Amino acid sequence: MFKGLKFIIYDFDGVMTDNRALLMDDGREAVFVHRGDGLAVGAIKKMGIPQMIISTEANPIVAVRAKKLGIPVLQAITDKKAAVEKVLKERKIDPKHVIFVGNDINDEGAMRLVGWPVAPADAYLSIKKIAKVVLSVKGGHGVVRELWDILRKKYVKN
Repeated sequence: MFKGLKFIIYDFDGVMTDNRALLMDDGREAVFVHRGDGLAVGAIKKMGIPQMIISTEANPIVAVRAKKLGIPVLQAITDKKAAVEKVLKERKIDPKHVIFVGNDINDEGAMRLVGWPVAPADAYLSIKKIAKVVLSVKGGHGVVRELWDILRKKYVKN
């Protein structure tokens, strides 16, 4: 599994969050993220595997989280498949060497494009059906952390 992995792309809401948002009366939003995911992003970087976030949302929260994680982000993406195709073409990466972690129908095109579609445990059924790996944790509860556990068993020799 994941032979020749070159790149990981994450959806944000429902993957790095539990898909809920706290809406303040002044219009600001807040979400919960899992600290273990931050640890895992850093560890995956040390493995030499680049990562990025692609989100449909145009929300400062996504940019703040990506900046804190030190990975690139594309926001306000209405066609994730086209965005992934463009990014991979620019980076000269074959889609079969890519993981896309998604949870909902707006991730389907990108997930079908890549070699390894991955979904959290609470992804929508249609998404779980196309995923090659369905994780045991729900979105926002350590999705990247669990993915890292899988990757280090494959790539890290003790």
